[in-house]
Amino acid sequence: MQRAARAGLAAVGTGAMIVLGLDLAYLAEVDPFRRTISEHGIGEHGWLFSLGLGLLAAGSLAIGAVLVRRGLTTVRSLGVLALLAWSAGLLVTAWFPKHDWSVGPSLSGSIHRVGGIVAFLSLPLAALIISRPWRRHPEWRGSALVVSVLGLGSLLWVLGIAGAVVAAERSGLPWWRVMPLGLVERGMAVTEVAALAALGFWAARRETVRPAVPDQPVPRSPVR
Repeated sequence: MQRAARAGLAAVGTGAMIVLGLDLAYLAEVDPFRRTISEHGIGEHGWLFSLGLGLLAAGSLAIGAVLVRRGLTTVRSLGVLALLAWSAGLLVTAWFPKHDWSVGPSLSGSIHRVGGIVAFLSLPLAALIISRPWRRHPEWRGSALVVSVLGLGSLLWVLGIAGAVVAAERSGLPWWRVMPLGLVERGMAVTEVAALAALGFWAARRETVRPAVPDQPVPRSPVR
């Protein structure tokens, strides 16, 4: 299980580094304050962007499987379903490029947007739901607290974007002009990948006792 968790972490780290590398390579061409990360999916190096997201999705699934196998969550829990939705959303955004505004809106771009919304909203929910039963557990409270804090931080980014959309509706401005969209999206992406990595490190931790499946809000007697 530890090897599987480390493999998941390696896939997540590699995928994140690919996307970061694209950001740094095109820093002079893509304004990180205004242009979104998905700009890298358009053009000759779009396959690298898709590869990065695909690795993030695969690593997420591996981490989720280890969390279930180790009894830190259950396969039918809302947290696991949210983690699956995050992975599916990443794959959708990888497969369907965003709108190329030099040409105009497209069906692919609309599907891409839906996939991105699902992914960015699902990961914070997964982190908060999976960590909640373990925040007072003597063995796992440290890991659960880190995951909870990063999950909450990710959710705040999402709520901030939703607030900007509401403000734009009232002001009559395009919502992407109300805030530095590229910067906000990158901040959200960094926080969400950090939350995912925290789940991965939690899954890879050595255990002194085998945790009980969290059927109760606070597990009292772990199974040895």
